[in-house]
This record gives sequence, structure tokens and C-alpha cells, in this order.
Amino acid sequence: MSGLRDATPRPPVRVAVVGVLGFGLVHLRTLQPLAAAGRCVVTGVVDRRPLSGEAAELAGDAAYHTDLADLLATDPPDVVAIATPIPTHAPLATAAMRAGCHVLLEKPPTASFAEYRALLAVAAETGRACQVGFQANGSDAYAHIAGLVAEGEIGDVTGIGVEGTWLRPVSYFERAPWAGRRRLDGVDVVDGVVTNPLAHAVAAALRLAGANRAEDVAEVETDLYRANDIEADDTSAVRVVTTPAAGGTTIAMGLTVCAAEQTEPRVTVHGSAGRITFRYKSDVVEVDGVAGARTVACTSTGLLANLVDHVGDPDVRLVSPLVESGGFMRVMEAIRTAPDPAPVPAELVEWRGEGPDRHAVVRDVEQWCARVATELRTFTALGAPWTRAGEAGTSAASAGAPAD
Repeated sequence: MSGLRDATPRPPVRVAVVGVLGFGLVHLRTLQPLAAAGRCVVTGVVDRRPLSGEAAELAGDAAYHTDLADLLATDPPDVVAIATPIPTHAPLATAAMRAGCHVLLEKPPTASFAEYRALLAVAAETGRACQVGFQANGSDAYAHIAGLVAEGEIGDVTGIGVEGTWLRPVSYFERAPWAGRRRLDGVDVVDGVVTNPLAHAVAAALRLAGANRAEDVAEVETDLYRANDIEADDTSAVRVVTTPAAGGTTIAMGLTVCAAEQTEPRVTVHGSAGRITFRYKSDVVEVDGVAGARTVACTSTGLLANLVDHVGDPDVRLVSPLVESGGFMRVMEAIRTAPDPAPVPAELVEWRGEGPDRHAVVRDVEQWCARVATELRTFTALGAPWTRAGEAGTSAASAGAPAD
């Protein structure tokens, strides 16, 4: 009889997407082949704006709502994918789980550590799964790198460095009222280079260090700056030390959206006998160790596909569960509670382009980000020209007792 039950086809998982005219459009695209294979069906879409273009086409016959509460009151699905502004993540995910839905929640999961703890409690109370949208967590690169380290390919691990040198035009910070803000109307937003565009690099470094959970992070030091006329940071260094139980690893990240050219982020595990670099955007691992140099192409499990499979079969392990975003949320909280980012002196900023495509370039920022990632020190500790040690803009905080 058990074999007959196992062979019985499961009904497709019912999915709704919130924020379909933003990043949720990516989720709608992702769901198309899953729906074609009979694994899911899109039953609802939510956006405050009327659907148009590709979003309307992909939504098809799915019920349209302007508010998640309306959808949950009329036809709660099995899964809700939430791709909305950062301050809305916690209340929307809470409402969805309490309505009996599993959740895919875009990064960062919440704006504060207090909200994160509260959301963990809701997940435990409701028994619902919450997957966080750090896409690179689905890569098999982590297992591959862990195996290489265990085999002694790069000797003893001496630290992990991150280089993230992107550019963003002024239109990026004008696309929404919350963009580039630390707070909006008294509500935490915590937008910025560390917590939004290059958050995936931060999460990847923490995962490689085995610091997925909140209790794995001992210390976070922030060094935050801005070249654009915004509240949030656009050029920052962050230094993390994991707990002894997690290996006592030092992670240093040099991140900017004020580079001359956009390059692929690199997360490098430094060792006494070599190094391993993970390029998560292309899912490639570059090894330079005792067995020589080579490049390995990795494969990834999609987060929505993984969640759909988990809902159909709870024995399928989530690849990016909420509890394993705790290490990232320690960093998020340090950014939230840090002093406001210090402005980069105007003489160190070159403006390129015109109109909405105009973008700031911080002088030599690529070289300074590279030094952060290799020497495992902050901009201030390295003496970058836009810093003045001991003044506002740099802070160090223990992650053991985050502020609420």
C-alpha cells in the first residue's frame, strides 16, 4: 500500500506572487516551466499597480489583487512569493504564514534583528516553511569548496575576502521612495550596498565561513560611506569575525556601487597554501592550490523550485531556510545601528554620464576594495583617502547582543 501512495501523483502546488511589477516578475518567469511540468499552478498575483506587459501575460488567468490580505481572505495558496520593499517583508510574511501559506521571502528577510526573531517565532508557531531569496544558496559550489578545504587543497584557512565593485546610476536611487534610505516615515529600511545589491556576496561569504546562523557571528565592524546624495551607504567595508565554535574566521568585504565599471563579485577563501574564489553570479569556482589552478563550473537548485518540492515532500530540505539567514541578519543589524554613512569628499568623486544615467565613481575604489578582501581590514584601517580614523562613519559592535 505504501508503494501505491508513493506512486500517486501529487496535486500541483498552488503559488501566488506579491510584487509582480518589481522583482516578482522574475518569480513569474521562474514558475512557467514548473507550471508546464505540472509541479505548480499560479493562482494569484498581487501588486498595487494594474498589471501590464509581460507581468500581465505571465499572470494569465491568475486572480489579481491589490493587497495580499484580500488574496489570503479569498483563496490562500500553498506558497506566497514576496518581492516587495524591505520594510514590508516582516508583516507580509507573517500574514502569509498565519494564513497557512509557505513563503519565499526576498532578501533581506527583515529590516531589523528584532523583526527577524519575531518572524522565526511565527514560522515555528505556524509550522510553515520560509525560504529566503539568497539565490546562490542553491549552488553546489559550497559543498565543492568545503570538500577542497577538508582535503587540504589550500592549507589552513586564513580568512575570507569579498570584492564587490558595481555601479549604479542616480536613477537607481530614485526608483522608489525607500531606495537609498535608512529610515522612511519612522520605519527602518536599511537599504544600501551591503544589505541590498551586494547582499548576496555577504551571504555567500558567511555561508563559506559556516556562519549561517545568528549564533555563529561574534563581531561585526562597519565602515560606511556614501558618494551619492542618499542616506544609506554606497561604498562600505565590513569585517566579521565568527565565533570559536564556527571556526573563528575573519571575513572582510569591500563593497561599492561607485566603481568605474561593473565587475562580477568575488568571494575568496584564503589559505596558507592557496585560495579558492567563488563567482556566484556565474556559479564558477576558481581553485589555485596545491594541485594547481583550475576552474569548476557548478550547478544550482532554484529557490522556488526547491520550495515547491519541499511543500510536496517535506523530506526535501530547503536550501535557504530563514533560520540560516541569521548570520546575515547580524550584519544587517550592525548596519542598521551604525552611525550614518560619512560622505566621500567631493574631490574624490568623479561623475560620469548624463541625466538619469549619471553615476558616481569613487577614486581608486576598486583597488581599495581589493585590499580589504586580501588584507582583511576595513577602509579606515587601511587608510583609504576618504576615511579619517576615529571619526564618525566607522563603528565596531559585538554581535552577541543585538539591539532591538
